[in-house]
Amino acid sequence: LPSTWDTKTSANIKWKAELGSTSYGNPVVADGKVFVGTNNDSPRNPQVTGDKGILMCFREADGAFLWQAVTDKLESGKEHDWPEQGICSSPAVVGKRLYYVTNRAELVALDTEGFADGTNDGPFQEEPSKGPLDADVVWKLDMMNELGVVPHNMANSSPVVWEDLVFVETSNGRDDEQGKVLAPRAPSFLAVNRQTGKVVWQDNSPGDRILHGQWSSPSLGEVNGVMQVFFPGGDGWLYGFNARTGVPLWRFDLNPKDAVWPKTRNDGIATPVFHEGKVFMAVGQDPESGEGVGHMYCIDPAKSGDITETGRVWHYDKIRRSISTAAIANGLLYISDFSGFLHCLDAATGAPHWTFDMLAAVWGSPLVADGKVFLGDEDGDVIVLQAGKELRKIAELNLGSAVYSTPVPANGVLYIMNRSQLIAIAATPARPRQ
Repeated sequence: LPSTWDTKTSANIKWKAELGSTSYGNPVVADGKVFVGTNNDSPRNPQVTGDKGILMCFREADGAFLWQAVTDKLESGKEHDWPEQGICSSPAVVGKRLYYVTNRAELVALDTEGFADGTNDGPFQEEPSKGPLDADVVWKLDMMNELGVVPHNMANSSPVVWEDLVFVETSNGRDDEQGKVLAPRAPSFLAVNRQTGKVVWQDNSPGDRILHGQWSSPSLGEVNGVMQVFFPGGDGWLYGFNARTGVPLWRFDLNPKDAVWPKTRNDGIATPVFHEGKVFMAVGQDPESGEGVGHMYCIDPAKSGDITETGRVWHYDKIRRSISTAAIANGLLYISDFSGFLHCLDAATGAPHWTFDMLAAVWGSPLVADGKVFLGDEDGDVIVLQAGKELRKIAELNLGSAVYSTPVPANGVLYIMNRSQLIAIAATPARPRQ
């Protein structure tokens, strides 16, 4: 992967695609396509106007726009569906099926071909538009109307798929006006049959203890022969379940005992990472809450019950609030915080090696690839560091507007989004000698 590029001269730029004005989720590359969530501030279809949630599909080879999924905003406004924020969920793709969460808290399965293949797949046949540039919905689970979920500000969990199940966090949250959780019995964690869209199991563990919202995503890991799914709860606890049955296995308090919401108690917005039998997670609050004290944990998921003490492998407390997901490679863990510091720790012990100051807030997560660490920030800067125990900066580049997402590598190409563009970066082949 190239260490340098220039969006103005197009050096090492394979292609660029225009998005809306705000883009949060990560690009996903699969089936010869690139999928990304955004809003409708730069309409691809002149007939689709106004504030919408948009999932766009581009051709991987050249960035050509293929189709888009359009979701109307909720009439209830910013309490459940914040204006102009578009689609925040990063999709999961398996074969010809794509799974993502809309701004209306719907878990949706799409056909990756859209309507370009001339068929309307699945039981869902009520798409309002069925042209060649439109999305083909296979099934849809409306978590608000069907399960009683009340999202706070935005639904944005990114699904994860295992065998015939798709797992997702519902974004059920607290109501600001009434100061309580309106639907404490509604599920926070779901396992859904990915062929039919029917709920297989659900859990509402945080109940009325949700502190604010639930904007995290689940992850998976096999522990002692059992596939576990890890869900960060809006109460500041991390939960482990048997992925097949939904049976609770363990829970871990991601905060010190004396932590008090909202000053020092946090919840999990990042995605937990499973690596070599352990779970790694940092905690924080939504970006509107600003900076504050954070924590980074390594947890042993082989324990059972309340494992806050017995399951803690290490705890790193020299980190600020974080909404970033850790990256682990060659025994080193890289984790960024919202204050703009990138920390390099020993993955086995939590011992720090170095800290790098990005000088701007960080919303996305670090990527380790090709022996390098890539990380973007709110100023639009992307830093490239040498991966390893010694801090060495390779390059610092600017993409013109805030980078809220995580760089994604695929097939020798690095994909990075700023607020309004998806940029495919690849080394330009050397010209043959004359």
